[in-house]
Amino acid sequence: MKKLFRCVFCVLLAVIIAGAGLIAYLSVTEYRPADTEPAVLSSAEVQKTFSPGSSLSVLSFNIGYGALGKEADFFMDGGKEVMPDSRTRVDDDLAGIKALLEDQDADVTMLQEVAPGCRRSFRVDEQAMLSQGSTAFAYNYVCDFVPFPWPPLGRVRSGLLTMTDAKISSAVRIALPCPFSWPMRTANLKRCLLVSEIPLSGTDKKLMIINLHLEAYDDGAGKLAQTEALNAFLEEQYAEGNYVIAGGDFNQVFPNTLEQYPISQDDYWTPGSLDEHALSEGWMLAFDAKTPTCRLLNQPYDPNSSLTQYYVIDGFILSPNVELVSTETLNSTFTYSDHNPVRLEVRLK
Repeated sequence: MKKLFRCVFCVLLAVIIAGAGLIAYLSVTEYRPADTEPAVLSSAEVQKTFSPGSSLSVLSFNIGYGALGKEADFFMDGGKEVMPDSRTRVDDDLAGIKALLEDQDADVTMLQEVAPGCRRSFRVDEQAMLSQGSTAFAYNYVCDFVPFPWPPLGRVRSGLLTMTDAKISSAVRIALPCPFSWPMRTANLKRCLLVSEIPLSGTDKKLMIINLHLEAYDDGAGKLAQTEALNAFLEEQYAEGNYVIAGGDFNQVFPNTLEQYPISQDDYWTPGSLDEHALSEGWMLAFDAKTPTCRLLNQPYDPNSSLTQYYVIDGFILSPNVELVSTETLNSTFTYSDHNPVRLEVRLK
């Protein structure tokens, strides 16, 4: 019995030491971005210019780090998969995403969950592969070793990518409130706004493009705090006379879309709800409810299954000086990602 006790004690002690060592390592290496810091900006030859009165197209697409296509499920959504079973799936999804982006040829493209190289997407540099024209990039997930689930996610690098054939005069990363406390915070996302400034001809005002991906796996308070911070920032930009387009994955359903896509799988992940009344007068939510923008990753995609859950959580916010022409969710049948891209057409007043 003494030998058994010693063995059990040694094993428990080893586990405690290993756990403490991991937490210490994650604490020391934790990604701690400043409240505001420069984004990674790459300039290309200017092909397009905009001015008051111009019409332009904007595409938003959460690409699911090239690993969440039709064959995928995900452990956080009630599925089992931690990462795809082969690089072939990643290569196929990214090839489809790249072709879709080229076919759309939007004036501005905003992508979420772009991985410059991490374990869960077989270390493919998606930022380099997908970048076209002038680009701005900001990380929202940096961790040397995500220790859960099993097998663990390991090294993660992911972020937001904005692309355009117009000039980006500056780009900054604006930190959003983080709802997680230590030690969970050390291996979690640090959400942000990627703000790209595009100069307009004939005026000193700017077109402000805000790429975003708000909190997903929190108790709801994080989404609310981040949405409030987003709205406050948008108001500041408009008060300066700028034109403002914010778009991306809100992880919150747009108003009145639950009637068309009711939550039937409430045992799994559920999004928050966007409050259109939180916007000031003249501001507008732009979205398309005819086609869902996201599916639950509780299983591989099956449009005929009663367990397939849809949402409308991707779209845009427009300032009063931006006129909405149309919003369309492009039905890519979730072939390359768990999201469908959303295309916006607007005119600058």
